[in-house]
Amino acid sequence: MRTAIVYHPSYEKHDTGPGHPETPERYRVVMDALQGDGDFWKGLVQITPEKASQGFVQAAHTKEHFKRVEGAFANGLNRLDADTVISMQSFDASLFAAGGAIAAVDAVMQRAADNAFVAVRPPGHHATAENAMGFCIFNNVAVAARYAQNKYKEIERVAIIDWDVHHGNGTQGIFYSDPSVFFFSMHQYPWYPGTGSRGESGQGKGLGTTMNVPMRAYTLARVQKSTFETAIEEIAAKMTPDIIFISAGFDAHLTDPLGQLQLEDPDYRSMTRTVMDWANESCGGRVVSCLEGGYNLKTLGETVKSHIIELST
Repeated sequence: MRTAIVYHPSYEKHDTGPGHPETPERYRVVMDALQGDGDFWKGLVQITPEKASQGFVQAAHTKEHFKRVEGAFANGLNRLDADTVISMQSFDASLFAAGGAIAAVDAVMQRAADNAFVAVRPPGHHATAENAMGFCIFNNVAVAARYAQNKYKEIERVAIIDWDVHHGNGTQGIFYSDPSVFFFSMHQYPWYPGTGSRGESGQGKGLGTTMNVPMRAYTLARVQKSTFETAIEEIAAKMTPDIIFISAGFDAHLTDPLGQLQLEDPDYRSMTRTVMDWANESCGGRVVSCLEGGYNLKTLGETVKSHIIELST
């Protein structure tokens, strides 16, 4: 498999200040792990993205949200909500973040690569249509999903798999009434942001196209992995996606300071393989994976690398 790596120096320039867990070092340790293995790095299709346009962002967000974010930087504000700290470089980083997910879609759809990983920050899955939230400014995966549907006529049905330790409330909300996008989240519950119960399953025409699998703190990794596999089988029986996105948070790792789940690198590889097998059967292997959480700087780089190794296998 040819795997693309999408990266940009602006991702490191989003400065959240001392002590913030969503630190620029997250990007650096990921890139060090990937570039430190010369042969592996050379085998990846390397892509530098452009900024997402306002129009692309507003396919998933309201005009008011875009203008509010833009105005925050113009007015020198230092945060968008209690958790979402920003700096002068953060607006560019957020546009390159959404643009990175878009570039990954183009790479996969135009067969420059079979699948892609976006080493992105700021993350995106908490950003709602109307608001920044939980370290997230724009919802990278949601922007890319809408872009894929709007740009490529062969993309009608989209699946989004979110295995971050925190529920992807923003992504869920954006697509909650949309039957063309199936959103699946497996996350610790109850935990931030407090959403993601089993009863949240979509509304209107989108009823049944949201699946939440909440996990108790300290659930054994083998149980979580088995539950994940069963959920993917259930979703695959309901729909055949034309492209699959992964909101790839690695904060469900045993060592992560912001979660209490127990996954380790082999578990992430196994889950990656489960998604890839589904993609190979349903959509020609088209998978776009975007970094979300993951806050242990000692383990994050190697965990991400193991995920990409599986993508490229």
